[in-house]
Amino acid sequence: MSSTFRRFITEHDVALAASRVGLMQVNITRLCNQACAHCHVAAGPNRREMMARETIERCLEVLGEHPEITTLDITGGAPELHPDFRELVSRARELDRHVMVRHNLTVTLERHPVTRASLAYLPAFFAEQGVEIVSSLPHYQPYLTDRQRGSGAFERSIASMRLLNEVGYGRPGSGLELNLVHNPVGPYLPADQCSLERDYHASLERSHGVVFNRLFALTNMPVARFAEHLEALGQAEEYRDRLSAACNPAAAANVMCRNMISVGYDGTLYDCDFNQMLDLAIEPEEPATIFTFDIDRLSERDIRFGDHCFGCTAGSGSSCGGATT
Repeated sequence: MSSTFRRFITEHDVALAASRVGLMQVNITRLCNQACAHCHVAAGPNRREMMARETIERCLEVLGEHPEITTLDITGGAPELHPDFRELVSRARELDRHVMVRHNLTVTLERHPVTRASLAYLPAFFAEQGVEIVSSLPHYQPYLTDRQRGSGAFERSIASMRLLNEVGYGRPGSGLELNLVHNPVGPYLPADQCSLERDYHASLERSHGVVFNRLFALTNMPVARFAEHLEALGQAEEYRDRLSAACNPAAAANVMCRNMISVGYDGTLYDCDFNQMLDLAIEPEEPATIFTFDIDRLSERDIRFGDHCFGCTAGSGSSCGGATT
């Protein structure tokens, strides 16, 4: 734990011990059809890291062995570009696990950047499997989304949302959840999640005829591509100071790493996806990979923290499920 973050936690008497692992997040590829400015993974069309088949098999074995791990969270890159993506989803659902897919929306409208195969099957596949979709849409104003995700990304995202709505996603009573993710377009903290959600619902339905379930407001993490962007603008130190000044003890107590484990494409275990991108594997004395998975030890481990953790604890907090307070 960094001295700055340790001092804050100690001063505010915040307990940050790990609890029982209930969520497994797997990053199965760094390959993506986009190269977004805020991406903490630095994913893109030229990345070729892929989780090996044996590692995917071991992840499924662990899920089967531990019913207390109720949720599988599949992320990337664009996880749909992994050749074993469909099998991973369907087999996890056969194990009766809740499956979340970090879906960037635009990938549905494009061809696989390597195989050139169509990805138009995705909306029907998602609905058939009943997965929860979590998709980034930085803002309901097109130009702000395009600033972060590339020219035309907003319109392609809306077109993809329409396809998801057509198969039931976001519709009341369908049981098919489509949740959107807001990231500030720049070095700022997100606004109030509830207010943003109201604005998103009103604007997207009125202007574009699309619907969704919930909005998650996430703080941009000063990691990888976003960190490089801040450095280039000379705003990195200012942004880190802003995060630490806004650190909230209530948000800190609910950080997502306490009840999850993150699995890298090579099987290495991490406390969270952000630590994964910083190569901060779990403490050396703990099981190091998915192949040596020990849920009892992992549920009592010491979590590795650093100054980037201020990103999850600033303001209302920020997690894979949005605000924590």
